[in-house]
Formats: sequence, structure tokens, C-alpha cells
Amino acid sequence: MNAASHQTDLKHHATGTDTTVLSGAEVLLRVLVEQGVEVIFGYPGGAVLPIYDALFRQDAIRHVLVRHEQAAVHAAEAYARSTGKVGVVLVTSGPGATNTVTGLLDAMLDSIPVVCFSGQVGVPLIGTDAFQEADTTGITRPATKYNYLVRRAEEVAPCVHEAFHIARSGRPGPVLVDLPKNIMVGPAPYSDAPRVPHPSYHPQTEPGRDVIARAVAAMKGARRPLFYTGGGIINAGPEASTALRRLVEKTGFPCTSTLMGLGAMPAGDRRFLGMLGMHGTYEANMATHDCDVLIALGSRFDDRVTGRLDAFSPGSFKIHADIDPSQINKIVRVDVGIVGDARRVIEMMLEEWDCTSANTRQPIDVAQWWHQISEWRKIDSLGFSQDMAPDAIIRPQYAIRRLHEMATATGRDTYVSTEVGQHQMWAAQHFGFDRPNRWLTSGGLGTMGYGLPAAVGAQVAHPDALVIDIAGEASTLMNIQELSTIAQYRLPVKVFILNNQYMGMVRQWQELLHESRYSESYSAALPDFVKLAESFHGRGLRATCVGELDGVIAEMLAHPGPVVADICVAQDENCYPMIPSGAAHNQMLLGPDQDDEISAEGRMLV
Repeated sequence: MNAASHQTDLKHHATGTDTTVLSGAEVLLRVLVEQGVEVIFGYPGGAVLPIYDALFRQDAIRHVLVRHEQAAVHAAEAYARSTGKVGVVLVTSGPGATNTVTGLLDAMLDSIPVVCFSGQVGVPLIGTDAFQEADTTGITRPATKYNYLVRRAEEVAPCVHEAFHIARSGRPGPVLVDLPKNIMVGPAPYSDAPRVPHPSYHPQTEPGRDVIARAVAAMKGARRPLFYTGGGIINAGPEASTALRRLVEKTGFPCTSTLMGLGAMPAGDRRFLGMLGMHGTYEANMATHDCDVLIALGSRFDDRVTGRLDAFSPGSFKIHADIDPSQINKIVRVDVGIVGDARRVIEMMLEEWDCTSANTRQPIDVAQWWHQISEWRKIDSLGFSQDMAPDAIIRPQYAIRRLHEMATATGRDTYVSTEVGQHQMWAAQHFGFDRPNRWLTSGGLGTMGYGLPAAVGAQVAHPDALVIDIAGEASTLMNIQELSTIAQYRLPVKVFILNNQYMGMVRQWQELLHESRYSESYSAALPDFVKLAESFHGRGLRATCVGELDGVIAEMLAHPGPVVADICVAQDENCYPMIPSGAAHNQMLLGPDQDDEISAEGRMLV
């Protein structure tokens, strides 16, 4: 599809006998209500004032005023990821629209359903370099699943309906609708005639039974099988996670997850090996390398997962299921490719597993494989040593573990967002997630500044939940202005900053790859986060040593309003385990508390 040819395709939507003429802005809001929209994250400006005027005159949709348009998209992403609904953004033309690009690309890479409405100058002014004009559709085309420029009043309703259909169906993603001001001010027809999906967009959700049968036959013949699950499980809804747990239990196979897939399998399940990839667990990465049948479900073989491609799971029979057909054989060649919705794929695998008439091969005992995994688990790759003297410096892993333990003890439904860097990886490693949709992080784009506005979106969606942004001090400053949004809407967000005064992951790579030349990675002029929190009408807390940590966490969790907790941690701590760039999964660096490196020759084989 492309936006230019699509203009004529929309004509079939505008037919119908029961047609009401409203303003373009009123038509927009009526369609949003029909789509079930309850919240919009936005920032006003001249080109969208007609829409804001229409918002003022209704009470069906709540508007949350962010302090930056990038933050609006991140908040909408978290709203979408934590609820399964489509997140909605409203921004003005020019810089308002261009400020959304980072968030849109973030949603694109992580498959988050977002619809962004951008204002545009009036149609007669397009192309004249008018005030706050930008080629928004051209700029955002690579960052969106699809986008529209609405040039005629009769296109408003069908464009908006179709935008939601595209955003939420197939592989979810962001869609942008550019709305010229004169179209929003002038009359526009609203029709209650049924909307027909775009004639050329028919994502395949039902997998073929023949490929399911081939996959299950390989699974039943496996000696060293492994489920490798990704964010597609989360996107397919909680039923997909439930089905995955049934499949793991029925087969007895071990399961690992990408960063974006955490929570689909309970972290505490004995069959869950933890996260795989660059900072994954030893057992997950070794199992990925040595398995003989790899079943990839809702994952896309990201480079942070695969490591060296020619050494990725080298001897395995590979099965890959994804709703996006373009992902099959895109990066890793597979033996069985399955196109379909993750929930349906798993449900059909369960059916086929029980269908002995279709496949007489019986599962081979995988006890020896589990014995090998148990040996790998003894390495304790996430282990660390914390000096428990009251005045001892806090290790960041310990801070995350204590936060998880104390948050769990409250019994509250907990959502965790993160920024990007070392703290993100430590959160993934040490904060256990037992349910889907509770882990909100930037995976594909690695966007610093994601976590604070994401916490806003999650808290708006779940006002009674405990929402924690696990952050680094450098990332926090990227969108620190959203503390004002938190204050305005009295959102009880908790910001848990692991403050090492460095851009931690940058410093780590400089140490390992550039002979400790710490070029511009030290933050020499940090604010006082306690006073900063208080200036935004929140509570500021600080822990500088082990003896203060539990008290600060307890006070943060008990406080009914927003809190910024500044946790001063070891400055030179590195995030391990780690697969070095260009290395294979069986060549992990385990850090100073473990062996320096585990080589292929040194591992135990089945």
C-alpha cells in the first residue's frame, strides 16, 4: 500500500444513506469513540486547535497533556502494551509532528499499536513552506506501519477507522494520520455505513495445519528442544501466554525469552531459563547454542539475541512462527516457517501434540537434556556479591533484587518501565515477571528517555496499580519534564534511579573495547534529584549505602503520591553475563565474580 494510490481506494468507504454532516474535528472524535478510545496523549498547537476545541466540548475521551511530543508517543506505547488497546497521540504540525518520530520508530520496531494524529497546514498551503509546515507523511513513512495525508473531508472517517484496523491487526505497529487544519474546521460527512477493511491488507492469522504438523513432528523427535519466545507472544494477548504455559507444561521442554517477551512465562517457573541474548543467562544461551530443535515463537532473531549469525544455534532444526511473513528467513534460515497469530500457532501445536493419529512418533525422553541444563544453572551467571555492612556501597543488582522482593510483598499489581542502558538489563535479569504486559521497555530502538513517559501511560491505564520506572540518571534527564505531567494528574509513579553518575553501558563498552578511555560518558553536573522531585511537587528520597536502601524502598512504596528515589550505586559495576560483539552464545563473559570466559572447549556436552 502507499498513501498516494490510497486516496481513490477510500471512496468506497464514504457511501451510505444515513449521513450526518459535522466538522472534521467532530467526525474525528466520533470515530475515536466508536473505536473505544478513552485516552489521548497530546500537546496542542495552532494546526490542531479545532480538534482541541472539539475535545473541550465532550467528556467521552480523556486528554492527558504531556510536556513533549516524544513523551506522548512513549506514554501511548505503554498504555497500549499494558492494556492490549491501541494507544492514541495528538500533536500539532511541524515540530509537533517531527518530535514524534523517535517514539513512532520505537513503536515500529517493538510492534506496538499506536495511532498518531498530527496537525497540518491547510490543504491550499501544503508545499508552500507555510508556518510550521513539514512533510510529515514523508518524514514518518520509514517510522510507521502506514500513514495518511487526509486531503478531502469525506476521507476523515474512513481513514481513521482504517488506521486503527492497520495498527492493531497483523503485526501491530504505529500509524500516522496527518490532518490539515481546514479539513478539521470545515464540514465533513459522518456515515454509519459499515467500514470495509482495506482491500489489499489481509494479514494471515490462521496458520496452515500442514506446517504445524511438520513442526510438531520435529518437536516430538527432539532430544534437546528449546522454546525461544519473543514479544509476539505478548502482542497476541494474555490468551497466548496462557497457551504457551500449557505447551511448555505438556511437552516438558525448556523455554527462554527475549527482552520483549518477558512475562509470557513466569520467571519463577522451573522450566524457564531466563532471558537469552547479549545479557542473557548462561543456561539460556548455552541451551540455544546446543539445542537440536529450536522453536521460535513470536520472535524476530534480533542481532542482540543471535550474536554471531553463522554460529547461532548451529546444529538445530529451526522452526519459526511469526505473524509477519517478511520475518520468516529474513535473518536466520529456518526449516519450518509458520505464518500466523502466536496464540493460534500455539493452540494448534497443542492440538497436534495430542493427535497421535496424525503423528505416531512419540516424544523422546528429555531427562538427559534437563540434566545438562541443571549443570549450566550451577554456574549462577546472575550471581553477585554484596557487602552487607550498613555503610557498604550498593551494588545495582542488589538494589533491583530488593525492589522486586519488597514490591512483591505488597501484593499489588506491579508494572515496571525502564529507560535504556545497564539498569534496563539488570531489571530484566533481577526483577522477575510472572505475568504478561507488566514489563514496559524499549527493545529494538533502545530509546533513552522512554521509561518516565511510559510510566505515565501505564499509570493512566492502571490508576490503582504500582508503577515503577527503573531508571538511570542519564536516561531520566532525557524526558525529565514529564515529572510535571505526573504532578498535574497526581499520578503515583515511582521513579527508582540507579545513579552511578555515568552513562553506564557506554562506560562499560569504553572499558571493554576502548582501553577505558571514558570519552564524554561521565555526568559531571547532575541535579539534586531529591530537590528536583520536590520542585515538581513529589517526594524525593536518597539511599547512599546498604543500610539506607530498604528504608528508602519501603517509604517509596508506601507513599501515596509520586516519588523519585535516588539510589547511589557502585560507579564501576559492569553488566554481566555478556556476549561480546562478534562472539557466539557459548563464548560468554561472566564477569569478575565468575570465570572470565567460558569457551566452547570448556563446556559440558550432552
